[in-house]
Order: sequence, then C-alpha cells, then structure tokens
Amino acid sequence: MSDKNTPAIAFIGLGSMGLGMAKNLVKHGHKVTGVDPSAPAREAFTAAGGTIAATPAEAAAKVDVVVVAVVNDKQVESVLYGDGGAISTLRKGGLVMQCATVPSAFAKSLAERLATTGHELLDAPMSGGRARAESGELTFMASGSSQAFATAESILAATSAKVFRLGDAPGIGSLVKTVNQLLAGVHIATAAEAMALAAKAGADTRAVYDVISASAGNSWMFGNRVPHMLDDDYTPLSAIEIFVKDLGLVLGTGHEHRLPLPMAAAAHQLFLAASGAGWGRLDDAAVVKVYEQAGDFKVSSPKR
Repeated sequence: MSDKNTPAIAFIGLGSMGLGMAKNLVKHGHKVTGVDPSAPAREAFTAAGGTIAATPAEAAAKVDVVVVAVVNDKQVESVLYGDGGAISTLRKGGLVMQCATVPSAFAKSLAERLATTGHELLDAPMSGGRARAESGELTFMASGSSQAFATAESILAATSAKVFRLGDAPGIGSLVKTVNQLLAGVHIATAAEAMALAAKAGADTRAVYDVISASAGNSWMFGNRVPHMLDDDYTPLSAIEIFVKDLGLVLGTGHEHRLPLPMAAAAHQLFLAASGAGWGRLDDAAVVKVYEQAGDFKVSSPKR
C-alpha cells in the first residue's frame, strides 16, 4: 500500500486508452501494476516504469485501487470475478474504479455486489481517445460515494482535464457515457455521409472540410475524423467495432426505457455494414467506406 495521496494501483487493461492512463499514473508517482494479454502493451508499460502481473488477482493483492479499463461489461466481469479475478485478493475497503463503457444497469449491480464484500465502486467511464489519454486530459463522467471520489482523487488528477461528479449513485456515470456515445457515433456517421455527398457530387473535399470547420455544421467528431477520410488513413485510433458495441449499448438502453432512437439505429446499421465488409478493426472514420463502395468514388484528396 501507499499513502492516500498516491494509492497503489492495479491497472487492468493497457489498451488504446488504458496504456496512456497507466503511464501518466506512473509519471505522477503512483506504484502501478498492469495486467494485459498483449505482450507489446506490457513491454510498453514496463519501459515507462510500470510493473506487470500475470493475473488481476496477483496485481490486486497489495493495492488500494483496481482501475478497470477494458472493452465491455463481459470483460469487466471476467477480470473482477473470473478465474484469477481481482476481487479475490483486493483488500476490504479497496476501490474499484470502473472506466469501461458498460450498461448503467450493470454498473448498478456491480456496486451492489462489491458492497457485499466490503469494496467500493467509482463508476467512471471516460472519453477523449488515445491522444487525450496519453496527454492526461481525459474527461470522466463519474458517480460514486464521497469516499470513492476521495480515494480516486489523485488518479483522476493525473489522467483528466475534466471530471464531472454526477452524484453518489453508481450507474449515472455509465448512463451519461451512453448518451455521449449516441452523439459520438451519430456524428461520425453523419460526417461520413456529408463528405460522401460532397465527393460524389464533385466538390473539392478538402475545401468542404475547411468550410464546414468554420461553419454551423461543424462538430468535434467532424473536425477530428474527416482528416482521416481525406488522407485515406485508417490506422485504428478508435475502431469501427467500438461503435458497433457502443451504439448497440445505446439501443439496448433505449429498449430498456421504451424510447425509440432512430438516429442511433441508423448509425449503428452503418457501422455494422462497415464491420460486415471486413473493416471492423480499422479506424471508425472508415465507416465512410460504406458510401465509397456503394457509389464507386473516394472521399480522399491529395494534400495541397
């Protein structure tokens, strides 16, 4: 264990965002033990000064906080409660800081389960992508008890630009992240559609990008993802499959509350089409390929 200002951490999930987060925690003086199935991720983390454990249980045995930065609720379940799961060794009173995008109902039930073993949950999904994870400027949509926030204070300070404290009820953070993912997915899909229309109709797509960037039709996702389309560079920063998953979660939440979400449904179909075409592991901006394939044209344009 370490002092309350720099709690010892087991960091589970050294992926696209998790690795940057974990590196920043080491940089800010935390003792961090990482767990990830990827050898390159483990090597990158040890090169940054972190240590590695073989299982979540091994990593959690002598820490104050378990940070979970995996893909979905099934992975959260596995790393906490599966074979070699972290809860089997995390000390009583220890905190689980859950950062994955999961259903709100799952976060609520997880908090209840943790309480039965004397553990706390900070429901803290994050947004910002790999670049902001690496720079320590993520946005957290967090809910949990005042004690949970106090325990995680130095972790949030080392990894975030903004922390929204959304109350003491676990599940609220995950619900707000779900709303964010609805907008993010729809904005990427509509950016792709807009640029496809421009290209198919004969406009200079780089000029269109410049105009929209200075006009009312702009969005953060338009500004961030359209350059990938213009450069025909789909090196995965956030993959198509992430939005297949996240928009599926959005639609499931709408179904739970009997609320129609037609915009999210249309965007989800577009990402499914891209995945079905074999592009699931490409950057999510590659959703524009669905339009390009249908219309036999390219959105990309030579740099001036």
